[in-house]
Amino acid sequence: MRSVIIGTGSFVPETAIDNKAFASAEFFEKNGQRVAKSNEEIISKFSEVTGIHRRRYADPAATASLLGFRAAADAIKAARIDKEALDYIIVAHNFGDVGFNSNRVTMVPSLASKIKALLEIGNPDCVAYDLAFGCPGWIEGVIQANLYIKSGEAKRCLVVGTETLSRVIDPHDKDSMIFSDGAGAVVLEARAAEGGILAHKTQTYAVGHIDLLTMEGSNAACVNAKDDLYLKMNGRKVYEFAITHVPPAIQAALGKAGIPITEIKKIIIHQANEKMDHAIVQRLFKLYNIDAIPKDIMPMTIGELGNSSVATIPTLIDLIVKGKFEHQTIAPGDKVVLASVGAGMNINAIVYQF
Repeated sequence: MRSVIIGTGSFVPETAIDNKAFASAEFFEKNGQRVAKSNEEIISKFSEVTGIHRRRYADPAATASLLGFRAAADAIKAARIDKEALDYIIVAHNFGDVGFNSNRVTMVPSLASKIKALLEIGNPDCVAYDLAFGCPGWIEGVIQANLYIKSGEAKRCLVVGTETLSRVIDPHDKDSMIFSDGAGAVVLEARAAEGGILAHKTQTYAVGHIDLLTMEGSNAACVNAKDDLYLKMNGRKVYEFAITHVPPAIQAALGKAGIPITEIKKIIIHQANEKMDHAIVQRLFKLYNIDAIPKDIMPMTIGELGNSSVATIPTLIDLIVKGKFEHQTIAPGDKVVLASVGAGMNINAIVYQF
C-alpha cells in the first residue's frame, strides 16, 4: 500500500503586512547597539535577499489551533471522507497557541486535541498528537503518517502544519521581518497505487548547530525590559548550513526512490529565504552535473506570504493543486520533491508521485 494525498487545505490570514510597515521600527544588533543603517537601507537589502515584500499575520482573536482547524477542515472537505474515519491527526508546530500581544505559549492541551475538538471528531480511536521538529515538522508528520499506513496501523491520517510566528518575534530584530502566520494540511490515505510517497530522508545535525535558531531576549534590552523570549536566528550560518546539507539529503531520497532528478517536475521547498532556496536547488542540480535548472521547477510563495514555518509547504501544495497559483500546475503522474530545513538543525525530504 502507498500513502496517497487525497485532500489538501490551507488557511492564509487576510491581514497583509507590507515591508513599509517596518519603516518606523527601531532595530538593534544582538549586542544591544542600534543598527547603523537607515531603515530604508535595511528593508531594501532584506527584500533583495529574502524576496519578501509582504507577509500575513493572523487576526488578534485567532490562534494557531484555530488556523490549523480551518486548514484541516478544508483538507477533509477536499478529501470527501467521513472525518470520523481518520486514524491519526498529527499537528506540526513549534510554539503552540500564543495569544495576541502575550508572548506566552500554551501547549496544554495539545493543538492536535484542540483541532480534533473543533472538528467535532468523536471517535476515540482517532489519535491526535503534536510534533515539534522546527520548520521541517510538517514533512516529518507526513513521514510518520506514511509509516503508520505502511505498517497497517492506519488507513487515513490528517497532517497539519500551523503557526503564528508574528507573536514570538522581536520587533527590534530585523530578521523578524521574515516570519509570518498560516496553516496547511493534507489527508493521506492507504491505496494500492503506483504513486504516493516513494521515499524519504530525515537527518538531525544537533552537534555544532543546535544554536542556529533559539529563543532569546530582545535585542533592545534597554527598550524592552520584559523577560520575554523571542525567536532568534543566525541567518548567515543557517544559510551556509542549508546550502551545504539539504542538497545531499534530497539526493539521498531520490536515490532511495530510484528516481533521477530529470524526472522531477517540482521541487516544493520550505519557503525560508528566496536566495537560499535558489542556492539549494542550484547545488542539488550540480550534484548531478546539471547546470540548466528547468523553468518553474521551484514555485515560491515567500514574496507574498513570508515564512510561516511548518505551514509553507502544505499551503504551497494546496494552492497549486487547487489552481490558485498562477502558472503552476501538477499533473497526475508528476513526481515532486518536498524538502525542508530548520531548528534542530533538522532536514528532511520526500519523493512523491501525484
